[in-house]
Amino acid sequence: MTQVEYAEKGIITPQMEVVAAKEQLSPEFISSGVAAGRIVIPANINHKNLIPCGIGRELKTKINANIGNSSLSGCPGAEKSKLAIALHYGADTVMDLSTGEDITSIRQSLLEQCSAPLGTVPVYEIVARYGSGDFSKEKILSVIREQAEQGVDYMTIHAGLLHKHVPLALKRKLGIVSRGGALLAAWMQENNRENPFYEAFDEILEICQKFDVTLSLGDGLRPGCLADASDEAQFAELDTLGELVSRCRKAKVQAMVEGPGHVPLDQIKENMERERRICQDAPFYILGPVVIDCAPGYDHFVAGMGGMMGAYYGAAMLCYVTPKEHLGLPNADDVRRGVVAFKIAAHAADVALHKVGSRERDDAISDARAAFDWEKQFELALDPEWAKELRQQALNESSAPNQHGSEYCTMCGPDFCSVRLSKKLKSRCS
Repeated sequence: MTQVEYAEKGIITPQMEVVAAKEQLSPEFISSGVAAGRIVIPANINHKNLIPCGIGRELKTKINANIGNSSLSGCPGAEKSKLAIALHYGADTVMDLSTGEDITSIRQSLLEQCSAPLGTVPVYEIVARYGSGDFSKEKILSVIREQAEQGVDYMTIHAGLLHKHVPLALKRKLGIVSRGGALLAAWMQENNRENPFYEAFDEILEICQKFDVTLSLGDGLRPGCLADASDEAQFAELDTLGELVSRCRKAKVQAMVEGPGHVPLDQIKENMERERRICQDAPFYILGPVVIDCAPGYDHFVAGMGGMMGAYYGAAMLCYVTPKEHLGLPNADDVRRGVVAFKIAAHAADVALHKVGSRERDDAISDARAAFDWEKQFELALDPEWAKELRQQALNESSAPNQHGSEYCTMCGPDFCSVRLSKKLKSRCS
């Protein structure tokens, strides 16, 4: 049975127990959320080394890191290195978006190493194997079944982009920026046919139910620039995604919904609330959103701002954006920067929403700062290595380079350190 079927029968699974402990919530709360579709636990029965993770707006905000090669860059070793870095810095899930060679073997090696839920986008492998002109039902189901058998925990399926939506998207400044969406739109227009993933959706659900694969209902018409945000094409697809959520729930298949994209700050709340209403509170998994278009090289900051607001208004998981967004395939350092930026965004939203246990880390690091316990501060930092590096750099540049562990930093020195003075005042008044 799937996690949904167990939950509907009132059975607490080991996966639900793990999620409950991590979230500091009761197993019954997790089970009821899974049964209602508000929470998903991507956990393919064949992913043997998986540490389960819960995704839902009532839980701590999760982040996903995209890795994978392309036809121009990347190799199996590089992708394994990116995976290790993503997990080290706190990615809750990882997606393999490989579009180049050795997709099957890369995915297998990642699954063997990955303790977090691993996601894929099957349309990429279909095109890599058979070309963009062959979207037969047999090939679609074959690739999805093979990935499910390997142990993939969740898959992005672009089934909500219908043939009638394509003309709406072609009115845009940037058209269709989703790779999967663009490939399918081109095929539909050329063949005057309906989306083959939509037509094969019932058979896809059968495979997902057998292996307990969570469907991530892809936003093939997400806006690729501010000028295209919240338009007719985006919301037409969202309506179809709402229909697909209902079909997933009827089939006892877990489902989350993917969202925009490039969206200005003032439209984020509307987007989050609209998805929640139309998609019956299915977990919302958003890319960014990117809130300005003119900061190439800094899009991890720009999208982190949007992600923080998206999570505050109800998104359940944030797909990270790296500094290479719009520029090229991210390397290992880009993965690190993207993960940390989005851990910050997710954590800030969780603190503001008063989610259970979210502020414990902040209070603990504040205690360490008051005590000038540098090692504890590093331990509690979201990026300990970077904090240590900056601290050591400051000491090396100071006139007293051997003061590591002293009761001040090189910003103020001993005479101007407000924390040091406060500590003295407290001791005198106690």
